[in-house]
Amino acid sequence: MSKASIPQGTRDFSPEVMAKRKFILGHIERIYQSFGFMALETPAMENLSTLTGKYGNEGDQLIFKILNNGDYLKDIDVLNIDAKSLTPKIAEKGLRYDLTVPLARFVAMNRHAIQLPFKRYQIQPGWRADRPQKGRYREFYQCDADIVGSESLINEVDLVAIYVTAFKALQLPVTIK
Repeated sequence: MSKASIPQGTRDFSPEVMAKRKFILGHIERIYQSFGFMALETPAMENLSTLTGKYGNEGDQLIFKILNNGDYLKDIDVLNIDAKSLTPKIAEKGLRYDLTVPLARFVAMNRHAIQLPFKRYQIQPGWRADRPQKGRYREFYQCDADIVGSESLINEVDLVAIYVTAFKALQLPVTIK
C-alpha cells in the first residue's frame, strides 16, 4: 500500500495556519473595500483559447490543461502523436495561472454591464505547471486589485496607497522599489 501524499508543489494548511491566513486575507479584503474596490470571483478554469498566447510559448507551458470528458483517445494513433495538434482534441480548458487574464475576459464579456472605471479585487487561487522550487508552489493564492477603464494617474496613487495601507495594517516593513 502506498503512503498518503499530495501532489508536488502543493501543501495542506492546518487549522492554526488557516486562522492566520483568514486574518491576513480579511484585512486585505477590508482594505480593498475601503478604497472602493468591489469583489470579483471567476472560475478556476478557463477555455484554453482564453489562456493561451497571452504570455508567449513560455507562458503557455505554465497552464495545467484539463482533459475533456469522454474517450477522446480511442481513435488516436499512438505511434504518430503530435502533441500540439493532439491537445485541442483532448483538452479545451485549463486552470488559470493568474487573475489578470480572467479579469480581461470578464470585462470583455460584461463591458456593457459594468460601470467604468471598474475597480475590482480578487483573492483566489491560481495554478502554474512549472517545477516547484523553494517558496514557489504549483498552487498559490493571489490578492489582486485592478482599475479598468481610466487613464487617471490618481488610480496609480490608490494602488500604491492600498499596498502601503496593507503592509502597515499587518505591521510589515513597507518596501517600494
